[in-house]
Amino acid sequence: MAEVTKVTSKVRHLAFWCVILGAAFAFAAPRKISKDLQKQSSQPWVNVIVQYRVPPSQKHFAKVAAKGGMLQQNLPLINGAAFMVKGSSLSALAKDSNVAYISLDRRVWATATVTDLYDQAVLAPYAWSRNFSGSGIGVAVIDSGITAGRDFTLANGTGSRIVYNQNFASGPNTAADLYGHGTHVAGILAGNGMNSRGANFRKTFMGIADNASLINLRVLDQNGTGRDSAVIAAIEKALILKNKYNIRVINLSLGRAVYESYKLDPLCQAVEAAWKAGIVVVVAAGNEGRNDSAHTDGYGTIAAPGNDPYAITVGAMKPMGTSTRADDLIASYSSKGPTLLDHIVKPDIVAPGNLMISVLASSATLVKASPKNVVALSSYTANGKGTASYFTLSGTSMATPVVSGAVALLLQKNGSLTPDQVKARLMKSAYKTFPRSSTAKDPTTGKSYTSQYDIFTIGAGYLDIQAALSSTDLAPATEGIAKSPTVARDRSGNIYLVTGSSVLWGGSIMWGTSVVWGTSVLWGTSTKGESVLWGSTAPWGSSGDNGYSVLWGTSVVWGTSNENENEAIPIELEGEK
Repeated sequence: MAEVTKVTSKVRHLAFWCVILGAAFAFAAPRKISKDLQKQSSQPWVNVIVQYRVPPSQKHFAKVAAKGGMLQQNLPLINGAAFMVKGSSLSALAKDSNVAYISLDRRVWATATVTDLYDQAVLAPYAWSRNFSGSGIGVAVIDSGITAGRDFTLANGTGSRIVYNQNFASGPNTAADLYGHGTHVAGILAGNGMNSRGANFRKTFMGIADNASLINLRVLDQNGTGRDSAVIAAIEKALILKNKYNIRVINLSLGRAVYESYKLDPLCQAVEAAWKAGIVVVVAAGNEGRNDSAHTDGYGTIAAPGNDPYAITVGAMKPMGTSTRADDLIASYSSKGPTLLDHIVKPDIVAPGNLMISVLASSATLVKASPKNVVALSSYTANGKGTASYFTLSGTSMATPVVSGAVALLLQKNGSLTPDQVKARLMKSAYKTFPRSSTAKDPTTGKSYTSQYDIFTIGAGYLDIQAALSSTDLAPATEGIAKSPTVARDRSGNIYLVTGSSVLWGGSIMWGTSVVWGTSVLWGTSTKGESVLWGSTAPWGSSGDNGYSVLWGTSVVWGTSNENENEAIPIELEGEK
């Protein structure tokens, strides 16, 4: 009997270990795969690091290759290697008894100085750490063209993410960037940093949505100029190609003076057509914030088509050479609202745009004009050798692709969002802590410019990618629900928001004016009970009635001012310290 009991005990013991071993095999794969990587198993390709129990050899690498994987980098220090593998092969790879652990090849960011901190200011690393890179989203860059290069390749460093090219500009019939602006814009939006990635590099310069597809529609010539007709034709082409390339965003880092109401302006109408077709249109506010030629202290200088209430209009901030956004300031040259003639509240949001490092277009006009803006190899390489690949530019043109990249990330996460829902979420989630004012001094002229942090200067606030991606707030899907509101004057000369019943702002607690724009930009109450934005002593009235009448009349003086032409290029090349 004792013997039977002994045998039974052995059987039970064996059964127990079979259960344990079975469970071990069942859970081996998940336990060997990092949690964030498990969520990527449905992705076609993922970049991973595989750690082995023994120093890996070619035999180990061959097993990964047999499952479609590609060796990227041998990592003997940790008994591992980096691979690009199919998401569907992760479980099979984890079952290898020699594999200890598989994790995502996650993004890391160097602590840099002076000019390459814009991604940290808007909390882009949060998106990257969750594998949001704009994958599957097409962005039409309507600009001076994009010169293809390694920073626009696919994730494995081959091919190109510039999926379509077409020229609409006069002069040479090429879609390459002869001016040097469009390539820089595209790099901020979607550069993957391949020209600054590897053992020899101390910094990597990558864009916000580094795996988004780019549709290159060239409308500006080698001097950076073009015509409305070319821009409109390019917008139309983006609509034609929308479904083929999943174009969800148009980036317009360009503009001109306002000459009529947005309701009549053909450029604005083209923007609205794209918006209503389901494409988010992101537009530069302009670089006329210092322009006082009409005695408005730079107010009323928003460029077209940024004056359209549908579009997301972007102003420029200065990262101030630190990784924190707490000390960031508005660039004094960033154009300010309200818009002329229609009195629309603009810009909608602000983003980093000053002294931005991005991809260089070799032999382009801007590069030749300012070789000092070419980023020195010694600042980001270990040995100072190689070919210069990056360039520094400033302006709202540079801030615009930061927001376009953020839109691509948001749409990658939730492709069902409408343009209005995207705009509303970005505005509500924007960072709203600012000083009351700041002053910048032009080193060339010695002139100082003071900026107020009001609704016409910083809009709804500073782009916050982490907050936008984390938010679940959903505006109604009604077309035009997030149109930027207009402003009006009461009998006392106070300026207040006009929020109609057909728009989102002002009606509910969730989308109230103080929630979206922040209490710091609202100064009191008008005679009609509306939130006052500026009193009768506002800056545009400080020089007498002239500036006030320009903003609230029919003048377009600033658009024909010589200062408008003379300010643009120095700001673009020199930025603001």
